[in-house]
Amino acid sequence: MKISEADILIVPGLFGSDANHWQSRWQAKFSTGRRIEQSDWSKPNLEEWVNTVVKAVEEATRPVVLVAHSAGVATVVHAAPRIKNWVKGAYLVAPADVDDSSRVPSELQGFGPLPTSPLPFHAKLVASRNDPYCTFERAEQLAKLWNVRLQDAGETGHINSDSGQGPWPEGIISFAHFMKELG
Repeated sequence: MKISEADILIVPGLFGSDANHWQSRWQAKFSTGRRIEQSDWSKPNLEEWVNTVVKAVEEATRPVVLVAHSAGVATVVHAAPRIKNWVKGAYLVAPADVDDSSRVPSELQGFGPLPTSPLPFHAKLVASRNDPYCTFERAEQLAKLWNVRLQDAGETGHINSDSGQGPWPEGIISFAHFMKELG
């Protein structure tokens, strides 16, 4: 599948994605890319965030591919049963382990527990071996539970601009391969 054939919906996590974040760069680069805007990036509410994702997906005019980061991954997984008929695929990066209160900010503790059912659409989970918000072992477990392929991103921190992954060229290559898989 070509990017131009899909609505690429960017789903940031807590505090959104700054201008140097790879999600913001991809949004600007993809002609069909747009960010799902939450009403309050600093005080997330799971029900509101899920409803916003559901509404954006329902309003799409082409098959939907979600590109989620951190708490955005938790949002997409919670929304999955409600959006399964519209979503072609989900590219899930650096999940925040919202079930582990010692790893995530208190603002995200209402996002757990994470669903454990297989996702109803094709997805790839990209995880770092030194992400402070989710151990690689937990990402492996989530990939198995969600029945998605796991990509080892090496030691890349939380895969955001703070960890030096602003443009994240490896990610764009991985995403291009993911889009090809969607056929």
